[in-house]
Amino acid sequence: MTRAAWSVVSVFRRGWVAARNSLPVAHASLTVGCVLLASYFGHAAQPLTAPPQLPQARVVVVQDAQAMEAFTPRANLVHRMVDRGILAHTGKATLAEAWRSVVKTNDVVGLKVVSAPGHTSGTRPAVVAAVVQGLLAAGLPPKNIVIWDKQLVDLRIAGYFELAERYGVRIASAASAGWDDKSYYENSLLGNLVWGDAEFGKKGDGIGRKSHFSKLVTRDLTRHISLAPLMNHNLAGVGGHFYSLALGSVDNTLRFESTPRALSEAVPEIFALPPLFDRLALCITDALICQYQGEQLTRLHYATPLSQLRFSKDPVALDTLSLAELEAQRKRAGIPSTKFSAELYKNAALLELGVGDARQIRVEMK
Repeated sequence: MTRAAWSVVSVFRRGWVAARNSLPVAHASLTVGCVLLASYFGHAAQPLTAPPQLPQARVVVVQDAQAMEAFTPRANLVHRMVDRGILAHTGKATLAEAWRSVVKTNDVVGLKVVSAPGHTSGTRPAVVAAVVQGLLAAGLPPKNIVIWDKQLVDLRIAGYFELAERYGVRIASAASAGWDDKSYYENSLLGNLVWGDAEFGKKGDGIGRKSHFSKLVTRDLTRHISLAPLMNHNLAGVGGHFYSLALGSVDNTLRFESTPRALSEAVPEIFALPPLFDRLALCITDALICQYQGEQLTRLHYATPLSQLRFSKDPVALDTLSLAELEAQRKRAGIPSTKFSAELYKNAALLELGVGDARQIRVEMK
């Protein structure tokens, strides 16, 4: 589908044209952080309650204080946390029913991970392994499960090749699959194309204004499960579900990271397009560790083990909670607040991609 056709969908479905002109400690951190974030976004500091007429997002938080040892996940306990989380999220009686309510056995399910920061600060392989085991037990064929990120080298260094081989599932990268010349996001901001971009080396009018979706996303995967770590990002606030899935799926992305405004406009608009938003099945925030400084680099002296996993269908709500947690942890450490592009999440809410008001997020601790 071309950008023009997608624009029609966006106008009628989301109205974007007009819009654009330890357990008690952790629970308290979520509450305090959401109040801080509400203030940052321009809302009055209020408890996590909302008038009944407002839409609400539901987030299930599973915690096990023993899940981490010296910043290393205990795989067996993480597996139990994933099981508890999917049961609570779906309300089903068995794990097989729970996973089959999220995806179908004939789906090709992409597990989008964040591998560039490595296995310690990126999405932890122990979390992905537990999801893979759940999907396999629910009846999905191994060939229908794809662990992916933008670059193969990052997946290899983070240990995902070994994980994929262990369970017989597939591993893929958006860049290696090639770019789809019929499916793209177009923006007036001209990109400085680099090797690997679909239009690299080409000349002519309009060259550099398109970001093409990966063929992996448009032609292969039918459902997405996003698994993002709780890790800060200097422009986006958090390198969470929005940032990682949107920019991990398309080429010619350097132009969007030049300014906060460019990022705040492009990321929600890319995420809203059918290959991503329409196929989104589940989001899991890997909050085993909260790294509040360092961005793509592992900086454990700026990290706090939370021993949590957070489940929701709403990526805006999850990223909003992550922003709140990062802010709360920085305040606890005596580090000044980070000024990030809050417009990104306001724009996402305007596009009706989820709930961005902390007062409208219902957190269930399990």
